[in-house]
Amino acid sequence: MTFFASSPRSQPQPGHLYDVAVVGAGLAGTELAWRLARAGRDVLLVSQALDHLGNLYAPTIQGAGFPDGSLFAEVAAAVAPDTDGWTFHRQLKARVEATAGIHLLQSTVTELDEEDEQVVLSTWEGPPLRARVAVLAVGAFLKGRLLIGDTMEEAGRLSEVAYDFLADDLTRSGVWLVGAEAHAAAGEGAPPYDVRFLTPAPSELDGFRVNRLARVRMLGRCTPGEHTYASVLGDAARLAAELLSEVPGGEAA
Repeated sequence: MTFFASSPRSQPQPGHLYDVAVVGAGLAGTELAWRLARAGRDVLLVSQALDHLGNLYAPTIQGAGFPDGSLFAEVAAAVAPDTDGWTFHRQLKARVEATAGIHLLQSTVTELDEEDEQVVLSTWEGPPLRARVAVLAVGAFLKGRLLIGDTMEEAGRLSEVAYDFLADDLTRSGVWLVGAEAHAAAGEGAPPYDVRFLTPAPSELDGFRVNRLARVRMLGRCTPGEHTYASVLGDAARLAAELLSEVPGGEAA
């Protein structure tokens, strides 16, 4: 099956078919979209909140360890080592917005359906979105529950709402989801908290591929295992290379 068009389209209209739709614009999703777009692919990058694009878990970028060649390393090299996370986010977002081939969209994806050699992404906000392949890079947001003391919120991170509908849709598709947990230390003006969320069971994935969904991949913290900035960005580079090998004239494995 062929996943990619011969040339990227830059003015999407209703019904537009993207080469790749990336759901989630944290480290993994942002890095993947940037790499694919730079290689000429037509990419949709969906975030529930554009002000959270590329958000880090630490208050500054000091000691972040972004791998060489990544978008995050390039942006970090252009700012001071103790740059705060908000300033880094603004610089990163500007780079993404200036990258031809990325449609950066604020929306909430609720369902994925495979039909007619494409993935249809349903959203709360409007018409369905369509892509040849979809990548879920939704971090700790699949049924995310954030715990601060005795308080629990439906969130994957402070002030960032969880993907409950999307988790339910994956379950309906037969994907077995299991529990995971992460801890965030206190930062300037922010309390420490724990987040409980869902990931596919290891048996549900073959590398980045979701076994039950032919055109869906998963990447980053929403997959099983321990993750760091470096590992997530490295995985994004590997998945980009995998997707770029699935070009017109060649069949995807």
